[in-house]
Amino acid sequence: MESAELDGVDRALVHALQLDGRAPFARIADVLGVSEQTVSRRYRRLTAAGVIRVVGGLDGALLGYTPWTIRVRCTPDAGTAIAEALARRPDTYWVHLLSGGTEISCFAQSPDTVLLEKLPRTGRVLAMTAHSLLHGFALPDGWQGLAWLTAEQAGRLRPEPRTGSDGVVLQEEDHRLLDVLARDGRAGYTELARATGWSEATAKRRLRLLRESGALIIQLDYSPRLLGYRAEARLWMTVRPSELLHVARTLAGHPEISFASVTTGPTNLLATAICRDNADLYRYLTERVSALDAVQTLETAPVLRTVKRTGALPPQAYGRPA
Repeated sequence: MESAELDGVDRALVHALQLDGRAPFARIADVLGVSEQTVSRRYRRLTAAGVIRVVGGLDGALLGYTPWTIRVRCTPDAGTAIAEALARRPDTYWVHLLSGGTEISCFAQSPDTVLLEKLPRTGRVLAMTAHSLLHGFALPDGWQGLAWLTAEQAGRLRPEPRTGSDGVVLQEEDHRLLDVLARDGRAGYTELARATGWSEATAKRRLRLLRESGALIIQLDYSPRLLGYRAEARLWMTVRPSELLHVARTLAGHPEISFASVTTGPTNLLATAICRDNADLYRYLTERVSALDAVQTLETAPVLRTVKRTGALPPQAYGRPA
């Protein structure tokens, strides 16, 4: 399916869940001016169609994990199998097949410093590079392409700012709670209590603590293609060091950019652009990015297929575009 049919209520609901994926349907309905039953019904329809889902995940950087950007170049017959093997790992996310299926790009975060030794080993892998993500300036859960609500409506839904992760140590029960949220970020407290062995009150209190600390992030996982954006590309840039901060901030302000981060390696800025079509992507690269004089080199790789975005990979996702 190239795109889903979304009306204004659908678009408003998507934006509301981007702001707070666990916002009660009653509150969203009040802000949107529709019934709670309408919000619930629209949510079920959008999730069943694969347009969106709400998932929970760790901010590994706040917990001392090392975030990586990984590129794997492989033989044409191996791309799908290797990408799916990477996607099955719980510590990978945003697994893309690029450049006709001969290259894979993904992110990973793990407390394990030998992560790369555990990646698929096969003669069909021709090359692999990995570089640290040093600082993010734009993240997929803040992509401007989902904006629909007015500033007043958004303000009523936006959660309180995070307080920071000082003093938060994950317990064994936290990992069981996170496993549930990785599959369904809107899981109820009864389900969370059953998974952890806590009371519902304890599960609610612990979830709130993890969210407020920033260790737990409730994210909206969305399909740009089903939302009508058919051109997505990874951009690797070499930027003059004296202008790196300026360029990163400028890119983060572009509505086409869903992700931007300073990295280690031969290129120092990585971004993801999401556009309506290839003509729109061409205009963005030649008119917006090319205007940034400090960008010395630019490598663009179109996303052929997204095997995994964020959260746990749904079982039905294997063998089809995500």
